[in-house]
Amino acid sequence: MVNDPASRLATRPGRFLPRAGSGAVAWSVVDHPAPYEATVAAMEARAAAIARGEAAECVWLVEHPPLYTAGTSAREADLVEPGRFPVHRTGRGGQFTYHGPGQRVAYVMLDLNRRRPDLRAYVSALEAWIIATLDAFNVRGERREDRVGVWVRRPERGAGVEDKIAAIGIRVRRWVSFHGISLNVEPDLSHFSGIVPCGIRGHGVTSLVDLGHLVSMAEVDMQLRAAFVRVFGETVPAEPPGL
Repeated sequence: MVNDPASRLATRPGRFLPRAGSGAVAWSVVDHPAPYEATVAAMEARAAAIARGEAAECVWLVEHPPLYTAGTSAREADLVEPGRFPVHRTGRGGQFTYHGPGQRVAYVMLDLNRRRPDLRAYVSALEAWIIATLDAFNVRGERREDRVGVWVRRPERGAGVEDKIAAIGIRVRRWVSFHGISLNVEPDLSHFSGIVPCGIRGHGVTSLVDLGHLVSMAEVDMQLRAAFVRVFGETVPAEPPGL
């Protein structure tokens, strides 16, 4: 019997593997604060190249300087402190979110035609990836049908209290995905107070360090990659984009 949750994930339906012979996903880590607009421009160019069959699927792991992003459903009332950090309007789905140091952002560029052209299944796979990563640190992440992202229960703060630990915001063009996920490792959680994160009121935001797990970004990256392989297939190290 398999007792490891990540291993159980690998053996049950719901993985998002590519067709045989599609090749490994290029895996890159940017080791400096990545400027947001340059990153989005490079990401869109890479996604277009993937759609043309000229580039491999890839994942870029980055950290950004402090900033807010507004998705296609963002409501101006949810930008509580408009002058606090730069605000970037972006084509991903969702509402306002925060990016900054101590948060691992993963930009995921996959050809869904090589896997499954099913957005609901893709988002579910992204959630499964985050949940398996958190499990490696003995953190139980959970989905919610009425709320996007991955959530952690906080019973020490009262019955029904939950905090968000990871956000998901994607866009798909010609069935190639871009944008992706953000996982809170050790960001300044007070920076989230300038927005209503993802338009969801009545819940808080947490991080691995806030939950008492003193882990490094390198440790998180290692577990992200291991869980990604289980859900999406093999990866190969690649040079990071020139940002």
